[in-house]
Amino acid sequence: MSTIKHPEQRVGVFIDTQNLYHSAKNLYHARVNFGNVLKDTVEGRRLVRARAYSVTTESGEEKGFFEALAKVGIEMITKDLQVFYGGAKKADWDVGLAVDAIVASPKLDTVILVTGDGDFVPLVEYLQIHAGCQVEVVSFGRSTSGKLKEAADDFLDLDLEPKRYLLNYRPTRRAPDRGAKAAPDAKATADRESLDLG
Repeated sequence: MSTIKHPEQRVGVFIDTQNLYHSAKNLYHARVNFGNVLKDTVEGRRLVRARAYSVTTESGEEKGFFEALAKVGIEMITKDLQVFYGGAKKADWDVGLAVDAIVASPKLDTVILVTGDGDFVPLVEYLQIHAGCQVEVVSFGRSTSGKLKEAADDFLDLDLEPKRYLLNYRPTRRAPDRGAKAAPDAKATADRESLDLG
């Protein structure tokens, strides 16, 4: 399906922060450059609202991260991390993100979901059929549900330009062609392991 993108198109961006954060951390040992993601996602169109959904912790260590997102025009929607008896933790915003996208859809031409979570396929279909919105998905292709990619009208694969969409990105070294194995870089490994959300 071809997508239509023009400067007067009203766009809403809804970011599944935890999904993107964990994809970047697991695939690249790096953090997401949300400023570049937002800029390339909107593509010069009329941004009505950009929201990122996340959880807060007792330590408050994410405060700097939230302030950085606000500086690039992303509104933070937060709730406290739930800790259940026995130590289990829950940090899920799927329903809240979906409800916000549906409520905003009458004022939007395009809804952009920044997530790779296949649980959002019914939301994509609802927005296309009942709200008449074009729905685009933005995420790291290697960690994105195939069904979500298929359902979307357009898919921006952040894996194609990791240097642009990641902070602290270091390409992995390839072993020499002659079958010799490259020695791991201990400092780079330690740096990658010390990276966190903030």
